[in-house]
Amino acid sequence: MRWDVELTDTFGGEANYSWCKRETIELPETATDRQVITAAKAALGLTGQRCRRFDHGEGFELRPVGACAVAFVLPSY
Repeated sequence: MRWDVELTDTFGGEANYSWCKRETIELPETATDRQVITAAKAALGLTGQRCRRFDHGEGFELRPVGACAVAFVLPSY
């Protein structure tokens, strides 16, 4: 399964998109949520960075602690 991941800055807590880093990752269909998040963080250079995770049904939102940034992890169709 393919996942689109993107990392962008925030302004007032909302995604701002004045800069954006986008990647696509591929994982098996049987990948757990934790495996998806770990792979997404690695692709965006957030390995080791604590993040608050929000589940939005099909995808995830990651908010790195202490940074004005947000990452979105969504299935690629």
